[in-house]
Amino acid sequence: MSLFSALALALLAVTAAASTTHVAPRLLPRSDPITVPIHLHSRGVPSNSTLGNATVLDTTATNDTAHSGLTPVSFSSDKQSYYAVIKTGDIYFRVALDTASADLWVMSSQCQTKACKNVPKYPLAYQSPTFVTVANNSTLFQAGYADGTGVSGFVAEESVQLSNLTVPDQAFALVSNCNVTLTDQVSGIMGLGFPRLSSISNSVPGSTPFFARLAQNGLLDYPLFGVSLTRNFSGAIDSSVVKDALKINWNKVVQFAPFGTESNTSSYLHWAIPISGFSVGNSRLTPQPTYPNITSNTSYALFDIGTAGIYGPFSDVARLFSLIDGARLVDASGQWVVPCDTVSTMSLFFGKQEYVLQPTDYLIGPASGNPNLCLAWPRAVQPSPDGLDWQIGSAFMRMVYTVFSFGINTKEPPMIGLYSIFNGTNITETPGEVASFLSSESATVATTLPNFVLPTPTMTTPPYVLNSAISASIGGIVATGLATSTYSPIFGQKKLNVTALPTISPSPTLLTLIITDSIGQLITTVSSHSTASVTLGVPPGWNAAGVLHAPGPFAVALPCFAFLWTITFFLDLANG
Repeated sequence: MSLFSALALALLAVTAAASTTHVAPRLLPRSDPITVPIHLHSRGVPSNSTLGNATVLDTTATNDTAHSGLTPVSFSSDKQSYYAVIKTGDIYFRVALDTASADLWVMSSQCQTKACKNVPKYPLAYQSPTFVTVANNSTLFQAGYADGTGVSGFVAEESVQLSNLTVPDQAFALVSNCNVTLTDQVSGIMGLGFPRLSSISNSVPGSTPFFARLAQNGLLDYPLFGVSLTRNFSGAIDSSVVKDALKINWNKVVQFAPFGTESNTSSYLHWAIPISGFSVGNSRLTPQPTYPNITSNTSYALFDIGTAGIYGPFSDVARLFSLIDGARLVDASGQWVVPCDTVSTMSLFFGKQEYVLQPTDYLIGPASGNPNLCLAWPRAVQPSPDGLDWQIGSAFMRMVYTVFSFGINTKEPPMIGLYSIFNGTNITETPGEVASFLSSESATVATTLPNFVLPTPTMTTPPYVLNSAISASIGGIVATGLATSTYSPIFGQKKLNVTALPTISPSPTLLTLIITDSIGQLITTVSSHSTASVTLGVPPGWNAAGVLHAPGPFAVALPCFAFLWTITFFLDLANG
């Protein structure tokens, strides 16, 4: 089964092989026939789903410093992940982006499994002048997923470029065996997580993941990136999305205790922050953490760009849906439905701030056999043994501008900043508006629901996998593993120094684009970016006929998505 084709299998966490590092299992494999389409749509504004595989590689942005660039990303055709174009050596690839893992891996020409067919691959026969072997290509890399799929290969080093940000001799994995099927000619995954998540860093001394290396080498104006899943291209973070940086709600990231004898101190592992509450309408409830005695009665939420939905523990999700009339559990793996004409709002709370989801934000779609009932977020999952109770993906993140600040050694903890895109708006959707959304999105889920009430299953709490004897604080200052201490802290003071936040401003250029989709139809659209053409998986001018499957060149253009990497690694994902 494709990693991205089923709801429960989107960008599952990488499990480090031959390492003591534990990566918490995230979305669990489904055991029932319900598969769920994902729709990036909110507040009555339909998504543009006609753009097929078009994307943009744009380095024409005007920036406040030379250490920044604009690289749009695309929403995958199965609506489960986002991918960007990177350059390894002088070869271009599409890679899925994931904040819940930290390694970069790309399929190689050595991979002959079914999942590697007709996918752009790194050609090992090509003598890249920037390729460096690691232990004669004998350093094993393995990544496993909760659905039983996985990849394996070896570690090497290569120059890696995203927009105009380049890291020489970047350690990455070349996959030679894979049973994970990726869509849209995506050739691998780029993890944006903390170095502790990296299995490559554990096996190759001195190696560091791509973003961490930018931060640790001081190659950014400030070690952070931002994500916006708004409906239209939003331009610069400070002018087009964030109208008032003082209204960003900053949340300190949680530290995690070591695994067994991994070390004797806590450190940063996941982009996770405390979740302080959830509600339906005005009825607010407090989360019930899986390990209250270990986490000081606090529930943690992982923010994951590689996940399409929202997930929580059975106890919390069951209580939340008990507040919606007509809601019921429809499968033991954690899926609830609600009446499709509901007008109830749903909220998540981080810190003291409430973030409201309208029905068109949390409804997935009506069941074909029960068209009056709609599958809905959040979905319940089994307890995670590392204390991560909630997983927050694009269904929530498109409602906010999310800033991931990496933290500074000895000076500043990692932070996640949340800025409500609909700040100050009071929107109440009507049943008619909800029905129009469901109709326009063609969101029907091909399934018939059970005609009896399912009881909420009783979950068995697994043993806690971390060393509970070592305390783990929220927002602790650490000496290593974050950005270089040469940075001057912005968040380490009592008052945020907003003027120190770096910005990036794209220079729009309107361009009419004609794109041929997968069935041969011509699509005309207008882009606010200039375009470039690249060929995936093939070095320029290299003829490897009969040796390498070389996909044809594609014109890169996409007005719907933008990936804004500034010197602070500001990342602006905008969906039309």
